[in-house]
Amino acid sequence: MCASVTNIPQENLTIPEMKGLRSHKCLVAIVTLDSSSLYFTPKGGVLMKQLVTRMSRLLRIRHDRVKNPSLDRVYLANQYLSGSGLEIGALHHPLPVHATVRVRYVDRMGEAELRRHYPELQEQHFVPIDIVDNGETLSLVNDASQDFVIANHFLEHCEDPISTLGTFFRVLRPGGIVYLAIPEKTSTFDRDRPVTPLEHFWEDHRSGPQHSRWAHYREWAELVDKRCDDLETHALRLLNKNYSIHFHVWDQSSWLLFLHSMQQTFGFHIEVMLRHGVEIINVLRKVESQTKETV
Repeated sequence: MCASVTNIPQENLTIPEMKGLRSHKCLVAIVTLDSSSLYFTPKGGVLMKQLVTRMSRLLRIRHDRVKNPSLDRVYLANQYLSGSGLEIGALHHPLPVHATVRVRYVDRMGEAELRRHYPELQEQHFVPIDIVDNGETLSLVNDASQDFVIANHFLEHCEDPISTLGTFFRVLRPGGIVYLAIPEKTSTFDRDRPVTPLEHFWEDHRSGPQHSRWAHYREWAELVDKRCDDLETHALRLLNKNYSIHFHVWDQSSWLLFLHSMQQTFGFHIEVMLRHGVEIINVLRKVESQTKETV
């Protein structure tokens, strides 16, 4: 079980909010790390829907019982990433990895086109693009060929996150790692937007995202860019440019429900879920003999 990663003393797992939770087989530990929160499940653990509200409330608590400021993206990368794999959409913020780890960078455009698409990043240094491909489909990547897939702040840009996660697990070898971080809406510019309901994800997956695409761009224009006088025009401009907005929005509770649904669909193990600053970091492991539902 992944609880060994932090070597948390047993007495530090007895905060009052844990009462009534520790008997559940799906839960190993929920602890707070001064300004962060950590949630562990054992291999094969299943998130229980009835625990989501209580777990999410606990994840918002700020305690100083366990202080481990090093528990962050880099620490978890060093613990879980080895071999060779992909990072999708890294732009100017690649995940630091150990020197022995080989990463190839994937983006939907070459660097010149990316700089035209993101003029606000002109002064930033981009990682070299090794594979120009759609990160949602990875059509140029063979099945079971990668030890890991890194996708930080990428899933919210995907119109069909269910299919995208399926793609990640398709290209992984058995036991491979999906390492991803998603923004938690209450700490970002998405704070005024409603969370995306679970059924919306499934509808986009079943029917195709085109039926809700305009609504997403319009919501972005209204609630993120705060365009009042030219709302429709601005939203249409973004849509025609195929600008990479946050199509979907999660807070902690909705992310737990989404992850639970995806675990039932794809059968992965949840190794780590860490609320750290404005994001939720997740380490998901493809099971050795993975079976999944037809989606």
